[in-house]
Amino acid sequence: MDNSSSQGGSSDYLESLMRVGEQATKQFDEALAAAMGIESKPEQGGQKWPFSMANLQGHYWSPVLEFWRGFFNDKPAVGGNGAAKTARGDRRFNDDVWSHSPYYDLLRKSYLSSSRQLAEFVDQAQVDERSRLQLRFYARQFIDAMSPSNFPATNPDVIRTAIRTRAGSLASGMQNMIEDLQKGRITRVDETAFEVGRNLAVTPGTVIFENELIQLIQYTPETGEVEKTPLLIVPPCINKYYLLDLGAGNSFVEYAVAQGHQVFLISWRSAVAETQYLTWDDYLTLGPLKAIDVVRDIANVDKIHALGFCVGGTILSCAAGVLAARGEDKLTTMTLLTTMVDFADTGEIGLLIDQPSVALREATIGNGGILPGKELAFTFGTLRANDLIWRYVVDSYMKGAPPEAFDLLYWDSDSVSLPGPMYCWYARNTYLENKLREPGATTQCGVSVDLSKAKVPLYLLASREDHIVPWQSAYLSKGLIGADPRFVLAASGHVAGVINPPARKKRSYWTHDDLSGDAIDWLEAAEERPGSWWPDWDAWMKRYSSGTVAAPVRPGNDRYQAIESAPGRYVKQKSN
Repeated sequence: MDNSSSQGGSSDYLESLMRVGEQATKQFDEALAAAMGIESKPEQGGQKWPFSMANLQGHYWSPVLEFWRGFFNDKPAVGGNGAAKTARGDRRFNDDVWSHSPYYDLLRKSYLSSSRQLAEFVDQAQVDERSRLQLRFYARQFIDAMSPSNFPATNPDVIRTAIRTRAGSLASGMQNMIEDLQKGRITRVDETAFEVGRNLAVTPGTVIFENELIQLIQYTPETGEVEKTPLLIVPPCINKYYLLDLGAGNSFVEYAVAQGHQVFLISWRSAVAETQYLTWDDYLTLGPLKAIDVVRDIANVDKIHALGFCVGGTILSCAAGVLAARGEDKLTTMTLLTTMVDFADTGEIGLLIDQPSVALREATIGNGGILPGKELAFTFGTLRANDLIWRYVVDSYMKGAPPEAFDLLYWDSDSVSLPGPMYCWYARNTYLENKLREPGATTQCGVSVDLSKAKVPLYLLASREDHIVPWQSAYLSKGLIGADPRFVLAASGHVAGVINPPARKKRSYWTHDDLSGDAIDWLEAAEERPGSWWPDWDAWMKRYSSGTVAAPVRPGNDRYQAIESAPGRYVKQKSN
């Protein structure tokens, strides 16, 4: 027998074995269905078995069979199997070895086929839609964790680096892992490269008010005249405020000051023992409601502009609802950046907040306690585990690479803790029960809140690829709060869509004046514009200008005097 006939016979034999295996699996599938009293053949009138294991097994073995068939014919099938292609944006298998080496190509294809099989298994489950989405999320966590790129023995770049460094990379990686175990979190950024007040949060300003929850910063004007109506910025309380003031040339605060706005900003304090009992009402009362009055006093005006980002926008919306219920007209306009007030579709993060998890939090910290910032940070990390968790496990622990210097990663790692009572109210009334959108469904600060009563001009910004606040959910706010809304859709994600300085001339945004239809109708009719949305917002703000006044020569006034220079103490306190 010649070599070619031997190879062909081996290939046919292997294929026949796999077919026998598939047939056995099919018979098992049908037998199991019969044992459970479920008819697997729909034409016989019975209920269809929820999973077709034979089909899934066939999908799994197809690329494996293809590889070995080619191997026995001296033509290993590498790289091109369409069913096992790497998803767009997945950088785990960028190394050429994954495609050019038969061994690693088989490893990659087998993993991708297994991943697809598990995903299809979940998709075919006969459960309600929320359960299916939860199963899909947890399945993806398992799939991401089990990638061969996450293990030293099956990652070619890890092996190559270990050989080149004579195992020095593995020793460095072990040291990195020990240090992170002591910290209780993954180090993703060179934390020595940044310092709040040195190269982050550097826009000049002064803390002119503080209480146990916030410091209020007034920024130093850069123009001879400023808008008479001041602007109060309410950042999210689950992150440090300096996302909006990352550094010179990359700061929304810096831009707003340069356009002649009188800018004030809330700096939230991370929860500590003395604030562990603060409630949602405390966050409204001590936060924006107090800050609004301080800003009005300092600027000597009746009404102000207010801007909220993410959870800060939700807090600001509720504060506006409280003001409306009290009959207090204190806002000229309101801007909501990537904010939800309707939590019907919360994306994947909502899948992690269910009745058992909220009830557990209420039982443990609902009457006092602290939700650690690192827990919140890890939760957000799981939404993009390959990019925010496993990438750094491989680079730091397996390759011994030093962390990079990246301002956004530093900010993202600088987490904030929350008081238990505040968090529990928020989780139950938003993600779990979605009460904010219902008039009178919540009582906040002693009044029944109806957001639709807050009738002030509204600017809404969403990000098209936002995994925290789906842009369609942000769009729904136009019918729930404010008046005469303008909706703008930025390119990119939750952070990059918002932080897009005009000077960089990056990305784009979409606008359309007709908001009468649903989100998809709006997008189909919207016009894409190049660059940053910031100038669009500035032009909109100045449509509601009450004129300009001479820039103040000193911060605060006789009642609210300088406490310390920006960025202040609260933002420098570490929770992790």
